[in-house]
Amino acid sequence: MDTAHLEELGVVAVALTWVDNSGVTRVKSVPLRELGGAVGASPVFDVFLLQDTIIEGRFVGGPVGDLRLHPDLGRLTALAAQPGWAWAPADRHHQDGRPYALDQRLAARAAVERLADAGFAAKAGFEVEWAVGKGGTDDFVPATSGPAYGHARQVELSDYCAELLRALLAQDVRVVQFHPEYAAGQFEVSTAPSDPVAAADTAVLVRETIRAVTLRHGMRASFSPKVAVNGVGNGGHLHLSLWRDGRNLFTGGVGRFGLSPEAERFTAGVLEHLPALTAIGSPSVASYLRLVPSHWAAPFAAWGLENRETALRLVAGGNANLEVKSFDLSANPYLVIAATLSAGLAGGGELPDPLDVDPAGLDGVPRLPSSLEEAADALEADGVLAGALGRELVATVVDVRRGEVALFADSTPEEVVAVTRWQH
Repeated sequence: MDTAHLEELGVVAVALTWVDNSGVTRVKSVPLRELGGAVGASPVFDVFLLQDTIIEGRFVGGPVGDLRLHPDLGRLTALAAQPGWAWAPADRHHQDGRPYALDQRLAARAAVERLADAGFAAKAGFEVEWAVGKGGTDDFVPATSGPAYGHARQVELSDYCAELLRALLAQDVRVVQFHPEYAAGQFEVSTAPSDPVAAADTAVLVRETIRAVTLRHGMRASFSPKVAVNGVGNGGHLHLSLWRDGRNLFTGGVGRFGLSPEAERFTAGVLEHLPALTAIGSPSVASYLRLVPSHWAAPFAAWGLENRETALRLVAGGNANLEVKSFDLSANPYLVIAATLSAGLAGGGELPDPLDVDPAGLDGVPRLPSSLEEAADALEADGVLAGALGRELVATVVDVRRGEVALFADSTPEEVVAVTRWQH
């Protein structure tokens, strides 16, 4: 979309966003006519915690230094729920134009390029879950009383749901599914698979569109992994398929459930690195209040065909793909793409037998890390991900994770949930 057309639509400013290591979408905005000029941003954002405390990382921190935001004008979008505004995701570079080694969107693009160098392509998509609460309070009061998956819930918020879908359509976001979810006031939207970096961009755009439409209706949207201590949390599941020469390698192969050897190796790589990936895809202290057995949060390091309690669910059919179910929306989607593709490309050993029952009823099924501290240790010890993403980026992510662990060291689950509820 060019700036002349945006002017015709009444756009006066463009929000340039990036996502920090705590999963918070940060922004610098420019008037439309200034788009293309230099926009500075401090590298210190890489060591922000979720409630804006700044820590000192091993490679970044403090008041010195500046970067430049380079918007991706191919994703320039007029925001249907924010009249007068447009949006574009931004990459961060040094002032002399060199790519910034800690930029997560650039890391995702680099992972896609490594995949292409190996002869593969990938398609990705995110599920976005959120809970709709009444406005005017920091507590969570569901804005609808309809039952889980119940049409009554959708009817109660019919105008809201319709406006959200219209806004996404106007922004060229292809929604493939929308429905009420299990938790109180919870909904889910799934978008069509696309290039992995574009999928991460779309996840950001979808979340901010949901936020804007919800506020326009006098309500609040929570994307937190745990909205209420005793309730089911919000997930942020990633769907991935591996392709070569136009063929989906997750179907039509000679392996189990039609997997090709390449898809089995890719799945084994993701499975092998899941403990470290948990620090990327389940990156908050609140994540581990969600990531427990028998809540369909998939806390087991296992895989299975259409098994919703294994961290990796193989989705069968014409659009066969691998779903990573343990991730949530406190994650940076670009980091999720970069790390998961890197793990899959690295491959693993022989893919173990799939599980066709609830792992909670079996002995010996490995659990994912049960705390953010444990996950951060696993990430720091994972040399494959450090080599793929870069030592500085991985170390900084670990620094931020340990900063959040320290932040909540003396907090009750209720306090953790209260602080996290509206931050993402």
